[in-house]
Amino acid sequence: MLSPRALRAHLLVARLAGTVATTRERSLSRYRMFAARDPRALIGLEPEYDWCFDELLQLMGQKCGVSADPARTSGQDVIDPDRTIAALDAFADRLATVAATGASVLIGTGHPHRLLGFYAALAAGLSAAGCGVLTPAQGRSVDITTRFGVRTYNLDYVRGVALMREPGARAPRSEPGAHTHSPLPVRVALGAAADSGGPLPALVIGDHGWVCAAGQLGFEAIGLADSDDPAPFVGEAEGRVSVVVPLDDAVRSDYYRPLTRYVLNRACLSQ
Repeated sequence: MLSPRALRAHLLVARLAGTVATTRERSLSRYRMFAARDPRALIGLEPEYDWCFDELLQLMGQKCGVSADPARTSGQDVIDPDRTIAALDAFADRLATVAATGASVLIGTGHPHRLLGFYAALAAGLSAAGCGVLTPAQGRSVDITTRFGVRTYNLDYVRGVALMREPGARAPRSEPGAHTHSPLPVRVALGAAADSGGPLPALVIGDHGWVCAAGQLGFEAIGLADSDDPAPFVGEAEGRVSVVVPLDDAVRSDYYRPLTRYVLNRACLSQ
C-alpha cells in the first residue's frame, strides 16, 4: 500500500496539492459568484446559509488550506496536502462502508479528460465487491447552458462512469467526453432511476454538479473539488455532501493513479 508519506510527496511533485495551477484570481472570482448565488458557481447546491465572500474565504482556508487573507489577490493557490490525504482517507472509508453492504452506487464526472480513469477504477472495485454500478438514462439528451449558449449533450457511461458527450462532435467513443459543471446530468440520471422503479444509489461519487445536485436531492455524495469550486465544500459544511477531497482536478490523468491505488487499498477494494 502506498504510504501517506509517499502519497504526500506525489501530491506535491504532481502539483495535485501544494502550489497548484489554479490562480488566486479565478478562485476569488468564483467565491464572489457563489456569494451572489450565481448558478454557475452553485452547480446544483441551494445553500441554507447566506454565505458572504469573507465567510467563503475562511471556509476554503479551513477545507483546502488556501490563504484566508483577502489582501492576497494574485498568484497561485495553495492546497494543503495533509488536508487532501485526510479527505482521501474519509473518502476511502465511505467506499469501504458501501462495499461492505453491497449497495448500489452512481458515479459521474464533469472532468472525463482527467478523471475518468480514477472513477472507472472505483467502479470496477465496487462492482467486484458486489455493488451495483448504476447506469440510468443512458443516451438521454440533456440541454446544458454553456458560455456559447444552450447546447444538447447525451448522457453516456464509460466503464461504469457517467459523462456527457456532444452529439456529432466526433465518432462515438473516440473521445472521453465533455467538460461540464452542470447539475442537470445527475438530476436526469436520478430521475430516470426513480421513474423506472429500479434501485436508487446509496452513494453518488463524482465532482462538480454530480456531487452538489445529488447531495441537494438527499443522496449521500462524495467527490473531488478544486480550490476554485466552493460549492462542494459548502455542501460538506452544511451537511449535504459527506466528503470532499481538495486537489487540482485538471492535471494529467496518469497523475491520479497513485491516488487510485491509495484509495482502493485503504477501502480493501484492490483487485
